[in-house]
Amino acid sequence: MRFLVTRPEEDSAPLADALSALGHEAVLAPLLDIRFLEDAELPEAAWQALLVTSANGVRALARHDHAASLLSLPILAVGPASADAARAAGFAQVEAAGGDVNSLAEHVAKSLDPKAGPLLHVAGSAVAGDLAGMLEERGFSVTRAVLYDARLASELPEIARAALEAGSLDGVLLYSPRTARAFASLVRKAGLEARVKGLAAYCLSAAVADALDDLPGLTVKIARAPDQAALIALLPA
Repeated sequence: MRFLVTRPEEDSAPLADALSALGHEAVLAPLLDIRFLEDAELPEAAWQALLVTSANGVRALARHDHAASLLSLPILAVGPASADAARAAGFAQVEAAGGDVNSLAEHVAKSLDPKAGPLLHVAGSAVAGDLAGMLEERGFSVTRAVLYDARLASELPEIARAALEAGSLDGVLLYSPRTARAFASLVRKAGLEARVKGLAAYCLSAAVADALDDLPGLTVKIARAPDQAALIALLPA
């Protein structure tokens, strides 16, 4: 089967490999362009732990001049992909939550003590959910460091447009509400609403699926858990 992959470039290649291993073909059409903020400041404090809500946050942190001084700190990651990125970057104490911000907040609350020190949330310019707010309600002090910018595509990538026009896709894989919303908006902008009728949208979570409400005709499927393994498990054998 042939699936449209909308993930950023660095994340799309491993996903394409996973699809290929199952006999599927990936059409790579990133809807987000990740730009690392080279001059971003990394606040200094006696951090208790680091929080990461995306693999791109880890990559941005690893590029920073002061990253080496943080390698000894524990990292609590939103899910398996960001945890794997943290281990690859050299962090030894890595724990993964259930795949979304709510599960990360719960994991932090169970694992850490608000009195043991502040937390540093490494993130992009746009975040899903209010991680700091949820933790501050529980007595934690959280500082957010914005180390990258995820910019949405202004047009549907030509390879995606051509595949939709040709009717050669079996589905689209969507990992975030922001990307799903962008996909719906760009499809409408291209005048291709009729071309997605009956197309299967494989969504990482209910929140991702909800972002497609204004694009009728899709067959929406939601992963049992907000991680890539659960999403791939949705695909036909």
